[in-house]
Amino acid sequence: MLFKKLLFLTGDARKFDPTFKGPIHNRGCTDVLCCILFVVAIIGYFAVGILAWSQGDPRKVIYPTDSTGQFCGQAGTPLEKKPFLFYFNILKCASPLVLLEFQCPTTQLCVESCPTKYTTLMKASKNKGDLDYYARFSGHWNWSVPQILRDGLCPSVLVSSKPCKSTMYLLIMSQITGTSFSNCFLVVPNRKSNMVVEARQVAMKIFEDYTVSWYWILIGLVIAMVVSLIFIILLRYLAGIMIWVMIIMVILVIGYGIFHCAMEYRSLSGEPGADVTIRDLGLQTDFSVYLQIRQTWLAFIIILSIVEVIIILLLIFLRKRILIAIALIKEASRAVGHVMSSLFYPLLTFALLALVIAYWAITAVFLSTSNTQVYKVFNSSECEYSRDTCDPKTFNTTNVTAQCPDAECLFAFYGGETRYHQYLIVLQFYNVFLFFWCANFVTALGQVTLAGAFASYYWAFKKPDDIPASPVFSSLGRALRYHTGSLAFGSLILSLVQVIRVLLEYLDQKLKAAQNGCAKFLLSCLKCCFWCLEKFIKFLNRNAYIMVAIYGKSFCTSAKDAFFLLMRNIVRVAVLDKVTDFLLFLGKLLIVGIVGIFSFFFFSGRIKAVEQAAPSLNYYWVPILTVVVGSYLIAHGFFSVYAMCVDTLFLCFLEDLERNDGSTERPYFMSQNLLVILKKSNEDAKTVE
Repeated sequence: MLFKKLLFLTGDARKFDPTFKGPIHNRGCTDVLCCILFVVAIIGYFAVGILAWSQGDPRKVIYPTDSTGQFCGQAGTPLEKKPFLFYFNILKCASPLVLLEFQCPTTQLCVESCPTKYTTLMKASKNKGDLDYYARFSGHWNWSVPQILRDGLCPSVLVSSKPCKSTMYLLIMSQITGTSFSNCFLVVPNRKSNMVVEARQVAMKIFEDYTVSWYWILIGLVIAMVVSLIFIILLRYLAGIMIWVMIIMVILVIGYGIFHCAMEYRSLSGEPGADVTIRDLGLQTDFSVYLQIRQTWLAFIIILSIVEVIIILLLIFLRKRILIAIALIKEASRAVGHVMSSLFYPLLTFALLALVIAYWAITAVFLSTSNTQVYKVFNSSECEYSRDTCDPKTFNTTNVTAQCPDAECLFAFYGGETRYHQYLIVLQFYNVFLFFWCANFVTALGQVTLAGAFASYYWAFKKPDDIPASPVFSSLGRALRYHTGSLAFGSLILSLVQVIRVLLEYLDQKLKAAQNGCAKFLLSCLKCCFWCLEKFIKFLNRNAYIMVAIYGKSFCTSAKDAFFLLMRNIVRVAVLDKVTDFLLFLGKLLIVGIVGIFSFFFFSGRIKAVEQAAPSLNYYWVPILTVVVGSYLIAHGFFSVYAMCVDTLFLCFLEDLERNDGSTERPYFMSQNLLVILKKSNEDAKTVE
């Protein structure tokens, strides 16, 4: 009681304000400094994007690159009809030099097609037909064969090979050398190559299934949307039944567990070795051994009995709060029904998030491809110029070739030594940080918009007559006009924590090979702490945005008011949170189950009435999985609105209890059902209903 009074005093409990009738319309701008900072950061983000787009070249990701840095297969270039990259000596790519210098130490040439037959340079020099064929993979025939081989102007031998696009080796090579997935490699018939072919065939069949079933998939997603809406409407009538059925099932399951353990304990009576204690048995790797002694089942009985007693006692002492939670959930269904436009607001949030993700991804690609071509000296023998930077245009005129006859000036990697390239990692970090900040801002904007709309519903004394027109758009306008700074402030705090978590994950990946147990333990503790901190900040931000939507105060003030308001009602918060989580989980499971089962029977052709309408598929699980995943996302979108509605109404309910007393001057705004549960009433005849 003393703790609750202390919270009441420190939390600045609400004093009666006769002019308060819900979300305040006469409000001013909040957290202006953070708003300015956010706008400047966005302008800087656009500047980074423009700079990256002017310097970057996505072709480096799409096309393979030859030894001179030219792109193979690029439209509008002399190499347009040469999409494949041919390695003169692929065996040199197995050298550790590949991992150290990020380049395969052999000449690479763009070609129209890969070699299809075996021949040698010496043999081709004596046969006109072979010579013309060999010319496709080189163009230097002015010197003798020894001179050509000495200077590495063409391969010494051609071996039948084919374009390789899926093997793990090629994936590693493409990451190392900066080339794409169109390269010529030796044909080696083995299990891996067969798996590649099979994987490609499976991918083609999956694509065919999508082409013939896409409209049925859309129908399934529409059905999921309708079922989600129906479930939210039914929660108004079935919420209480579903919750009590859940509680009874939990009690019965635990009771059955106690009964089963008691029967096992009794069946082991008199069995040899059953009276051995767990302490005498010690630690055993085969845990089934413990099930052969009576003490284990006795421990199970005691633990389950304690859990059963705790649940029953909680039901006895918290039954009133459970009833309040059920009434609020029912009220949330009514609120969503009166503010139907709120169900479509997640589409705007999704579109804005897609825009943020697309901008981040495109900027990241341009930043990562904004390096210039760097050439280095490669050689087989010892050379003082080995791995030095060189210029292929002037390389033959330098004294490097004189001192190192086998040296070559080859394209090594993309990099640079300008100031832009020196700060490239900083720009990448800025891109990641602004991505988190913008994504969290969009989420915060959705939360404060929905909170303002549902708060307008709760504080309407006569529902639905007193509900303002277009509450969602009115709330969105207020949020953007007055509280951009507050939303930016809250999302900035969350983004800082998320960036720290990303850095910790990066360090964890780097330290995986380390043997320092202390460092690993410390890193694990930090990851756990920041994960908890992120969850807490999300919870606090969510409730702070609700208070911002209602009172129009700054973020810190709203967060403080929301925190102390919740702390003064901590038990109600815990009960409502768990009850709501259960209903949302049950709803998602039910919707996904219904739509998934229906799609299974339809696409597998087990419904005789529509068997002819079902498309002919290679894999009927392809559209089924697509519908199931899509149904979950749709249900999550609907229930995110519902969860925000419950949280908003809950804070309004707590504010209502502290502000009003049911008198004519200070009537309660809560529903009649809540008044009955709390054994309260308004003095006049008017009610919320």
